[in-house]
Amino acid sequence: MKLFLMKVGKVRPPQKHSSEELPVPAYLIETDSNEYILIDTGLSQSLVGKYRHTPYLPHIMDEPDYVGHQLATLGITPQDIRYVICTHFDPDHAGNLASFKNSEIVVQRRLYHAAIKGEVDRFRMTEDQWGASGIRFLLLDGDTEIVPGVTLLESSGHAPGHQSVLINLPHTGPVLLAIDAIPSQNHTDPATRPIEPFDIDESLVRESTKKLSGIKQSEHVALTIYGHDFEQWQNLRLSPDFYD
Repeated sequence: MKLFLMKVGKVRPPQKHSSEELPVPAYLIETDSNEYILIDTGLSQSLVGKYRHTPYLPHIMDEPDYVGHQLATLGITPQDIRYVICTHFDPDHAGNLASFKNSEIVVQRRLYHAAIKGEVDRFRMTEDQWGASGIRFLLLDGDTEIVPGVTLLESSGHAPGHQSVLINLPHTGPVLLAIDAIPSQNHTDPATRPIEPFDIDESLVRESTKKLSGIKQSEHVALTIYGHDFEQWQNLRLSPDFYD
């Protein structure tokens, strides 16, 4: 099994934060049976280059950042993806779901219902993607091993039905993709971690942080990848290189 890390754009943080532009990631798994699983689809292709003409646009994206372009550099097309694991419906995670109509879109049932019921205002920004005709959803209820060695972990709080991913790699060992449940190394303490502007439920944020911290210990996680950690992403192995 291989894990490819892709930086598919950047986002400007809120003014009170560091001035560093934060990475927007997506992830690709190549399974032992030569199937592909994409985790998140990044910012919408429609945003390519727009930041140059709109100085205060929070999202920064050039053509090489687009997830379809990054897959193409590996010789992969959207039609080759068996599953798209969508961690949640924020614009920097679900911007291109409609490009993967041959894939099953794997989400927590809680996330899907929150979206269709209009519980989260910002999910309307990606409704043209998760609500597109022809999308095929696979709805999960809680922690689920989707294929051998890849387990989805329900980690609500940042959004209802948010999910993180645990991947057992043969040489690296277990890798935890914390996504936005723990966005940086400064958010690992359940009791004292800051609550970010887009975190919806503080109690669930802290509960999910505690849950993932426990999994790191119980599963002897070798590498935790935080969703938007500027410093960590300077030192990670990026596609076309990979972890195995």
